[in-house]
Amino acid sequence: MKYELSTIDYYERNAERFWAGTRDHDVTQNYDAFLKSMTGDGPYKILDFGCGPGRDIASFQKLGHEPIGLDGTLKFVTMAADYTGCSVLHQNFTKLDLPSSAFDGVFANASLFHVPKNLIAKVLQDIFETLTVDGILFSSNPIGAGKETFSDGRYGVFYSEDEWIKIVKSSGFSLVNQYFRPKGLQRKHQSWFATVWKKLD
Repeated sequence: MKYELSTIDYYERNAERFWAGTRDHDVTQNYDAFLKSMTGDGPYKILDFGCGPGRDIASFQKLGHEPIGLDGTLKFVTMAADYTGCSVLHQNFTKLDLPSSAFDGVFANASLFHVPKNLIAKVLQDIFETLTVDGILFSSNPIGAGKETFSDGRYGVFYSEDEWIKIVKSSGFSLVNQYFRPKGLQRKHQSWFATVWKKLD
């Protein structure tokens, strides 16, 4: 698909620059919201969906969990595997091949907004199926009014809060938590919307 190839091409060309710009981002608020919503004792089997160069995989690994990564950008897959020593799947978001009921949690930080509107329901269903019962999905997306955009070749959908909640609920998930980011800023400066979801059955 044109949108997908363009987005992947952008990250292939800018992988090192992206890593330099994001490796020190503080996303502990997202880790906490995700992990505290889990049921049962860990360690948890976690799929880092859109793992990039591996920052979050490494963080979950240090916390004692069992993460693997997934990304459509081959350079990110190689970087993440080298950085963490963990397994990293090379799969495009719209062509997933995931095992059923395999993960306690799917961590999708700044990744699902790259999926086009007409395919997001299918991708969310694939994620639903790969989670165990009571499994958790975390997502964080930039806020907007539902507009589909291209920026430097990268495709993205800037969902409103209400639209995103409606879409994920329609895929069978139950909303557990929601908040705006970055933490500590005035609401008008919080441009990211984070949600935590549970698969009940």
